[in-house]
Amino acid sequence: MRDQHPPAADAPAAPTLTPERPAPAGLSAPPAQLPPPRTAPVPRPHRPAPGRPAAPRTRGLAPWLRLLPGLALVACATRLPSFRLPLWNPDEGFLATQARLLADGGTLYLDVVDRKPPLLPWLYEGAFTLWGDTSLTPVRVFAVLAQLATAVLVASLARRRWGSAAGRTAGLLHLLLCVGLNPEDTQAAAFAVFLLPATVAALWCADRRHWGAAGAAVATAFLVKQTGAVVLLPVLLLWWRAGGGRELGRLALGAALPVLAAALVTDPAGFLFWTVTGSGSYASFSGSVPHVLARALVNAALLAAASTALLLPLARAGRGPAELRLWLGASALAVATGLHFFGHYYLQLVPPLALLAARALHRAPAATRAGALRATGALAAVFVLWGLLAPRPDTDHAVRLAQTVRVLTAPGERVLVWTMHPETYWLAGRPPASRYLTAGLLTNHSGGRSGADVGEPYAVPGTWQVFRAETAADPPRLLVDDSRGGDWSPRHLPTLRALIADRYRPAGTVDGARLYVLRDR
Repeated sequence: MRDQHPPAADAPAAPTLTPERPAPAGLSAPPAQLPPPRTAPVPRPHRPAPGRPAAPRTRGLAPWLRLLPGLALVACATRLPSFRLPLWNPDEGFLATQARLLADGGTLYLDVVDRKPPLLPWLYEGAFTLWGDTSLTPVRVFAVLAQLATAVLVASLARRRWGSAAGRTAGLLHLLLCVGLNPEDTQAAAFAVFLLPATVAALWCADRRHWGAAGAAVATAFLVKQTGAVVLLPVLLLWWRAGGGRELGRLALGAALPVLAAALVTDPAGFLFWTVTGSGSYASFSGSVPHVLARALVNAALLAAASTALLLPLARAGRGPAELRLWLGASALAVATGLHFFGHYYLQLVPPLALLAARALHRAPAATRAGALRATGALAAVFVLWGLLAPRPDTDHAVRLAQTVRVLTAPGERVLVWTMHPETYWLAGRPPASRYLTAGLLTNHSGGRSGADVGEPYAVPGTWQVFRAETAADPPRLLVDDSRGGDWSPRHLPTLRALIADRYRPAGTVDGARLYVLRDR
């Protein structure tokens, strides 16, 4: 029998009776537990999911009404540099040129091609249709909303596990860490930013066992960028831990239907080729190992620098929930896919990293948590300042080149810009002479690798035949060689070299780019 201690003299306990016998006078007893009737089912005790300790949280809309204005303010502040320049990187230029062609009646994967899924070109097209095609301001507003939506979902995931305070921390950390790379990677309204809401939504739905919606979110992530599909791995882990079963059918159906619909709306064969089977040369490794390794380490170091104040709490917190660790590992796999290691690839790591860091800070003393948040905010401010002040010579060159193209051509006249920066078409307001907007598809040249096999034999199969037909049927009025002596310049490409020699004459240079105008016949 357990020893029973008398109550304090100033607080005598009232005797509590049990069904069997009364408690002895002067002694306290635990509250009685009446056995339920035999006919009533015994309720199962609530047990938090593994890795999810119980935490108090306030229900209703009130916490979100307090949280949303703060997150919205931070989202606007961290993405303020994105409105500074007409373009931040070639992805924005590619999407803008694609969208203009689609808005004029073109069909994706037929009239204009890319190795990316269709969702983001359609978003750009919709923005151009509603607000005009001369500015990227509308899609940059959408990018702010995408980051805000991601932060809210991250906060909701953390709040469900560790309480309201951890939710606020996780949402804030996501926004602060998302600027912790080169501004051209974080401020562009491109694939990486719009990928994040769908990936977090997939985990959010799976965490609540909404399997059909989770599958649709996985499909949405894939339709923004192929590597978004890796979020399926932690979703499957949550499904398995929930007991598996027939819900897998709803998950699969939710993932398959949006992808099938996108293929049917475009060109099914073209969709399959350009998003999956035709990207082998891009995703395979070739080129200089030191160049690839240096790019990977520099971008990893930048993100680590932005996370400096969180590294020690993360190390002390131990292993996090299995689904978050798997999510972080799957995102790292997405970063490494193709061995390009562009900085914007690393943004996929931020949501799981923010959640794990929020868990670590939730377990740390309040002073440690406050200090880590202040330091992370100060580091984010440095990256934002970098974005506001850093020069962009590539953008300046594209603007000057576009001005010259407008002078030498009339509206509606087709031009061919042999470049890896297709924003010249959009800035000049001239339609491209080929469905291939960059030289990469025709040469295998890539900005993310150095020393790769480059040339006509390494092009995407069938592209040169199409290119010859396009330029023979309706030759471009102006041809711009913007390779500036690279290994993908016309002097290394017999077909393009012969086209220039046979039909064009020199018309000057702009910052090293050579211009040729069509000879009068």
